[in-house]
Amino acid sequence: MPKHRVLTEFGMGTSLRRQDYTQAARRGLQDALWHNSINMAELFGFPKDAMLIDVEIGVQEPDQVDTASLMDIFPYGQPTITVHHGGLDIPRPDGKPTVIANVAINVSFEMERA
Repeated sequence: MPKHRVLTEFGMGTSLRRQDYTQAARRGLQDALWHNSINMAELFGFPKDAMLIDVEIGVQEPDQVDTASLMDIFPYGQPTITVHHGGLDIPRPDGKPTVIANVAINVSFEMERA
């Protein structure tokens, strides 16, 4: 069956002092997820585990994001995480940047078009 996207959510997260790209990504994921109550599975009559969750994370240092440690954020569904160059590092007077991660979450289901 074809995969159909039914929802996109956006979030932003920061690491103000530690330059922790994984923590900034975690906060961006939480920002996107925690502000919503997504009942898409029930709406379409699917179990929650049928949710296909594609996560795109943008940070200035993609290789510094530990994607495996972010998987515990998702209580259900089938998440995949991809990290790209993006986000923003903002210089600070002490020479260490504030890290900003941008996150997009797409929720899809495998279903036929009506």
